[in-house]
Amino acid sequence: MKYLFFLERHLRDSFVLWRHFPTKHATLACGLAFLLISIIIFSEKNSKALKVVQLQTALQTVPEISPGPISEKSKPLSDPYLKSTNPSPQKSQKPTSKWTAFEVTEGDSLTSIFAKAKLSNQDLFRVLNSSVEAKILNNIYPGNELEFLIEPSGNLKKVRLQITPLEGYLFTQSDNTYKTEVITKIPEIRQAFKIGTITDSLFVAGQREKIPASTIMEMANLFGGVIDFILDPRKGDQFSILYEEKYLDDVFIGHGQILATSFVNQGKEFTALRYEDSEGEIGYYNPLGESMRKAFLRSPLDVFRISSNFNPRRRHPILNTIRAHKGTDYAAPKGTPVRATSDGRITFAGRNGSFGNLITVKHAGGFQTKYAHLSRYSKGIKKGKRVLQGEIIGYVGSTGGATGPHLHYEFLVDGVHKNPRTIVDKLPKAVSLAAEELPRFKQHTHNLQERFGDLQASSLITYP
Repeated sequence: MKYLFFLERHLRDSFVLWRHFPTKHATLACGLAFLLISIIIFSEKNSKALKVVQLQTALQTVPEISPGPISEKSKPLSDPYLKSTNPSPQKSQKPTSKWTAFEVTEGDSLTSIFAKAKLSNQDLFRVLNSSVEAKILNNIYPGNELEFLIEPSGNLKKVRLQITPLEGYLFTQSDNTYKTEVITKIPEIRQAFKIGTITDSLFVAGQREKIPASTIMEMANLFGGVIDFILDPRKGDQFSILYEEKYLDDVFIGHGQILATSFVNQGKEFTALRYEDSEGEIGYYNPLGESMRKAFLRSPLDVFRISSNFNPRRRHPILNTIRAHKGTDYAAPKGTPVRATSDGRITFAGRNGSFGNLITVKHAGGFQTKYAHLSRYSKGIKKGKRVLQGEIIGYVGSTGGATGPHLHYEFLVDGVHKNPRTIVDKLPKAVSLAAEELPRFKQHTHNLQERFGDLQASSLITYP
């Protein structure tokens, strides 16, 4: 079109000059002009046609695009106007059964826990009467865990009682009753070795080495026949212990048995080894096969400081006179348990002058022990009752002529007061393993002694 516009403009200008041309020349000019216009129009039509042909050819050569997988980085459009107006309906989820757990606390009862779980007394009755084993539910204690699997309808499907991490019961509904299953898990046993030095007391030294308090007390009891842990330990004494630790699913759940332990008291070493004999009896023995359980415990208390040692010419704190103190005073808080130092029979239990509340125990071999100033007696303690070594017979007090809470302990041989700390050699000997049992003992404890010795040798400790 730009060519036509250009031509029209020049034709107007040329028309003015047309009249001045001769006729012959004007005719020739008109012919040339007509020819030029025809050529321009024809060229423009061909150009448009060529473009149309090229466009059609290009469209025919474009490859067909097929839908492929969506890239992981692709994201759905967030524009709400681009979303479908008819989304597919979602399927409704059915309600499922779920476990509900309750930890038994002080004051809880089975009835109250069932009520907390929104269960009826009828549910409780059906479970309790389902089997003999189910009666254990009546004896729940703080720390136990009760779990209930309750269906959406409210039906009680299962009850689980976890007594310890290793022991429990599962009650599963079957028709109108419940089937009982005993749950028992076996822990992984690992060994722990600790070694320490006494700077103040065995208990504090054990705590410093992160030994459980119960394990420290068990170790003290093992050596209770050879060491008085109130009077005997000295600064610098050393102890070592190899004991078990229990794990469940790689989680620590508690401590096990002491396997071997030793205590060096004032330069003298005592060693105790755990051994199960051919009859299945488990005990602790020294390397010679002698039992660590002696005829008498060295102390009637576990571990406490001493207030006054045995002294025949001790000035009495109340009467202010020289008076034989025929025993040993152990200072301890009121209510501290007092234990019998050996098996025997009670010959006296009652009030006795300056002794206050007193217990006298007669032992085999002409031995006798007395326990004075007690605040009270253990249940069932009376004259004629037999007691066992380590049995709690009373509790520390300050009755009678006592200036403060403490235990006055006396030891008599054939009616004569003796210092139990100086007559160790005259006390009944420890029971040894039978001669036929000794070879088995040495065989079974050989590896234990070697391992224990290696651990001791490789553990170097220093304390200020």
